[in-house]
Amino acid sequence: MQQGYSNKEACRVVGIDERTGQKWRNGRKPTGKQRKALLPLGVVAAEPSGPSRYLREADRIHIADRLREKATVRAIAAELGRSPSTISREIRRNRHPGSGAYRPHAAQARADARRPRPRTGKIAQNHELRDFIQDHLGRKWSPEQICQALRDTFPDRPEMHVVHETVYQALYVQGRGELRRELARALRSGRARRVPHRQAAARRPRFATPMVMISERPAEAGDRAVPGHWEGDLIIGKDGKSAIGTLVERATRYAMLLHLPGDHSAETVRDALVSTVRSLPTHLKRSLTWDQGSEMAAHGSFTIATNVPVYFCDPASPWQRGSNENTNGLLRQYFPKGTDLAVHSPEHLDAVAAELNGRPRKTLGWETPAERLHKLLTA
Repeated sequence: MQQGYSNKEACRVVGIDERTGQKWRNGRKPTGKQRKALLPLGVVAAEPSGPSRYLREADRIHIADRLREKATVRAIAAELGRSPSTISREIRRNRHPGSGAYRPHAAQARADARRPRPRTGKIAQNHELRDFIQDHLGRKWSPEQICQALRDTFPDRPEMHVVHETVYQALYVQGRGELRRELARALRSGRARRVPHRQAAARRPRFATPMVMISERPAEAGDRAVPGHWEGDLIIGKDGKSAIGTLVERATRYAMLLHLPGDHSAETVRDALVSTVRSLPTHLKRSLTWDQGSEMAAHGSFTIATNVPVYFCDPASPWQRGSNENTNGLLRQYFPKGTDLAVHSPEHLDAVAAELNGRPRKTLGWETPAERLHKLLTA
């Protein structure tokens, strides 16, 4: 107030009720938690930079200011980069019961008080609940079945209701001791510890050589105006033990088949690709697009051997290799699913490719892929 603020505004900045501010002005000093929550004048608590999972004090002050300006919840959420339900829940939690005003500093104090860990779990606090869960775990019930049984047995007692994740936490998290550790062996997994799942941001690289994604492929490959851009894949035989490699040129739909008699490991596929690509004219060796199958783990050495860059499709996006997917469907007339593909000789594969390239295609104006390729080569 010595800086020119009114009593109401000064109380809002400090985060206290107006009556409390009047008492302080009249000589009453803050005690207990109030003393710990206050900072000396001019001292501002530094907040960590970067995105946060939780709302910060600056976010709460922004909410309060925008609410006084009659902004909508969705507008505030968009400004803070949060979900509208997050902002709505924050306002509902921390409105003053009398005036209905949102108090940001009091909300921050409550959030700080809720945050300390570890907490005593619900199962540890309730012996009846703990005994019920332990009894049913011993009878080989799953945590989800137990939680449903709790709701059916005690419909009017919310203190006896838990979710199945609470049971798992009580079994797996060390130091809680809410349930006997030997009960974890009664779970169907039989594990006494949780197996962590990697987060998407912490995934290991797919291949040793970094992938170049299809989004970086030249535009000339996308519009099919220039020949020499290929799409590739494998068709798999019985029990996944045999395979045939397929290559389709994007501009002409011209197909070539790779003979893979022994296996379809990364080295075998690489060697077959190198041998086939080296037989092509230079102006037909511009790029190769493949999915993220493990057979292309050696794509780096393939590029070094042929000077042909490899571009990878996004996961679960077969339409990004539409020509190749269509050709694979046509090839199933010759190589049905569930058959052994290793019995076919290189000569037979060449004959099938020649027959396929001799079929007229509607997308080519009823020309054959062989005719269209011949035109491009002679042009």
